[in-house]
Amino acid sequence: MSKILVIDDEQSMRDFLSIMLKREGHDVVAAENGIDALKAVHTEIFDLVISDVRMPGLDGIDVLKTVKEVSPETVVIMITAYATAETAVEAMKLGAYDYITKPFKVDEIKLIIQKALEKGHLRKENILLRREIESRSGFENFIGKSEPMQRVFSLIRQVADTRSTVLITGESGTGKELVARATHFNSTRKDKPFVTVNCGALPETLLESELFGYMKGAFTGAAANKQGLFEAANCGTIFLDEISATTPALQIKLLRVLQEREFMRLGGTTEIKVDVRVIAASNKDLLAEVSKGAFREDLYYRLNVIQIHLPALRDRKEDIPALVDFFVNKFSTGKGPKKIAPDALKMLMSYRWAGNVRELENTIERLMILASGDTIRLEHVPDSVKDLQPGAGLIPSDIPDEGLDLEALLENAEKALLQKALDKSGGVKTEAAKLLGLSFRSFRHRLQKYGSL
Repeated sequence: MSKILVIDDEQSMRDFLSIMLKREGHDVVAAENGIDALKAVHTEIFDLVISDVRMPGLDGIDVLKTVKEVSPETVVIMITAYATAETAVEAMKLGAYDYITKPFKVDEIKLIIQKALEKGHLRKENILLRREIESRSGFENFIGKSEPMQRVFSLIRQVADTRSTVLITGESGTGKELVARATHFNSTRKDKPFVTVNCGALPETLLESELFGYMKGAFTGAAANKQGLFEAANCGTIFLDEISATTPALQIKLLRVLQEREFMRLGGTTEIKVDVRVIAASNKDLLAEVSKGAFREDLYYRLNVIQIHLPALRDRKEDIPALVDFFVNKFSTGKGPKKIAPDALKMLMSYRWAGNVRELENTIERLMILASGDTIRLEHVPDSVKDLQPGAGLIPSDIPDEGLDLEALLENAEKALLQKALDKSGGVKTEAAKLLGLSFRSFRHRLQKYGSL
């Protein structure tokens, strides 16, 4: 069953098409003019739109333009009793699937509709197939047509089949582990182990024993020899996430592994040689950590042979529709929502997503569970997303009768945000600038403008 929108100012034609399509098992919505049709398009997602060309007010060509802007995947068929070559050419250029002249035969229109729906379904199947192929290549859940993400993909492909150490940087939730997996599974090591270690999730003593293993009796509770994760990853890849959480003592041992490709188990006396590619990741600025004395400079340069920086989701908002579509399909149970309304998607695109892709994924999962019907609508979007739009709380809900001082209002808002960014970054100006999407130079200029905050 497909969802189809029929638009025609003639009731007889609307009824004819609606009855015919419902008999074929489709879900049909009818509109008598372009205005009503666009209201439906902004709140529902249709597999197919069948629109008359000549209608009072908003004509079919205008409807076609809007449909293709709001829902590019929707297939559109134009019908008219006043066919001209110019209109037909314009419709096809704007993305119409076909252009049919009235009167038409029932079998003719049925065949065209069938072909149009098949084209739409085939496109969706190709998307799913491409995702499956990407998943096998280590690009699962890794979606992005934006220029920043295309640069990331290109760099992964360039460095994947080398032995070089890779440092992945970016905010939490941007998908650093996905980059590590994609790098591994696109290399000649793809059939060998890929081992992930979250350095920030384990205390120092336990992390060291997990990485390097230990011999029986090395410490209380060491009842048997245990192989470490570096050994387990031999000939493959080890991914050290949150590398900034490691202590100086452990950093020395990691440096030795990178330099000599060997280490000792805790309590051991024999050097163990390994062939392991190391990929590390950090959501902190490691160079700033080096400056503070919290991270070894020599280890930083050993790790930072090739750096891959993942952009924040707010810096690639054009990827949000594809990500939303992916997560809707991922969490679909067959009973809940299967799509998202355009106005709800617009709201998601205007949110800043401090938690990046991970926060978006969690939000869609929650919506798929709680939203009723087959479409996620604007009213289903959490208040936290609606209320935290840029400028929320900084702009008065109304202009008072006595007026207001716009310049003072904007200055106060800017100063407040600068201070909040400094507080959140612990006074580190480079981090504060990133939080506000500013270059460091622009951030410093604004601080100087307001003097001491």
